[in-house]
Amino acid sequence: MNTTRLAGHSLRMMGRYKLRSSFMMLGSMLGVAALTLVISVGQAAQRKMLKTVGQMFGDSSVMIFDGGGRMMGGPRRPGTRLKVEDIEAIAKEVPGVDAWDPMQALSGASVRRGAVTDSARVLGQSERFEQVWGRTASRGQFFDITAVTGSARVAVIGETVANELFKNEDPLGADIEIGSVPFRVIGILEPWGTDPHGMDRDNEVVVPISTLMHRLTNVDTISAAKLVVRDPAHADQMTEEIKRILRERHALAAGQPDDFSILTATQVQQMVVEVRRVMFLYLPLVAAVILVVGGIVSAGLMLASVNQRVAEIGLRRAVGARAEDIRLQFLLETTGTTLAGGIAGIVLGYFGAELGASRMHLGSITPWLAALMGIVASTVVGLASGLLPALRAARPSPAEALR
Repeated sequence: MNTTRLAGHSLRMMGRYKLRSSFMMLGSMLGVAALTLVISVGQAAQRKMLKTVGQMFGDSSVMIFDGGGRMMGGPRRPGTRLKVEDIEAIAKEVPGVDAWDPMQALSGASVRRGAVTDSARVLGQSERFEQVWGRTASRGQFFDITAVTGSARVAVIGETVANELFKNEDPLGADIEIGSVPFRVIGILEPWGTDPHGMDRDNEVVVPISTLMHRLTNVDTISAAKLVVRDPAHADQMTEEIKRILRERHALAAGQPDDFSILTATQVQQMVVEVRRVMFLYLPLVAAVILVVGGIVSAGLMLASVNQRVAEIGLRRAVGARAEDIRLQFLLETTGTTLAGGIAGIVLGYFGAELGASRMHLGSITPWLAALMGIVASTVVGLASGLLPALRAARPSPAEALR
């Protein structure tokens, strides 16, 4: 019997046993959908993460955070000791620091223009913000050292804030209120998107750090600072010197834990490696388990089908079908069913990935690798799960099957 006739007969049998075929397709569909979703979203998340990490933590960056504890694997203990003067001392005493910028933040602040209100993150930064963070004003201008030393009430707002408060109007030169304090908008921040934590970095307002500390938060400490070092190769060595300076300035005795945390580019790279391992090893394993379970279900259903179709098999053998033809028929039925489920899973996973990437602001997805892996996986699962039923179907002789 030629292969074309066998394939046609297999398709008719798939349509004849609709419930069985549907259950077989379901396992393959769910597994491939999960695989497509994980791979597609994972690739988009990786691109987004690498881009954002590159913007926030370049190879030349050293971050200092107020509060002790671990930066990786656990939360930091809150602190109230880090000050602008500490960072100034580090910049003077540690060779190789090209620039630095202190930071204080006010999350969920009420930003208002007239009757329109937005909840935004307000950042207090220095005049070196553009140089240190590599982000400037796309329109208007950024504030200078005079605004910082004079605690000027000026603000540079993100695109999200501008859209929420001003709609189609030009924000430049307009007045807004942060809390109850009036500010004049002098610039619009360059678009950024979301950071690795899913935070909308365009829903931010940047003001002089002195203004935020004296007029909005009434504190004399900072939450963090970023240093830009001249030679990234010496960043880890510089970290030890930074620790020594901060411990001396904070009068920490030997044995006392640090009341600050330091994050270097090396540590950031380790964190990225851990995230990539989760995205591209553990999560696809979950999808693989679903596929294997689906394959086991398909094999069980096909074995049951063999028992139900003994008379059909015997009749076909009696009229000349060879054992090889019977094996090929059942292989084609199983593989075709799981492959159809796999294609449906690719479509389902693609739309799920598009929705997930849109919700998480990850940008466009590229599903081609996931689609290829889904096709290969569903085909392999179909062949593997159909092998035992095919061998069993071809085992009896025509006389035994008819009996």
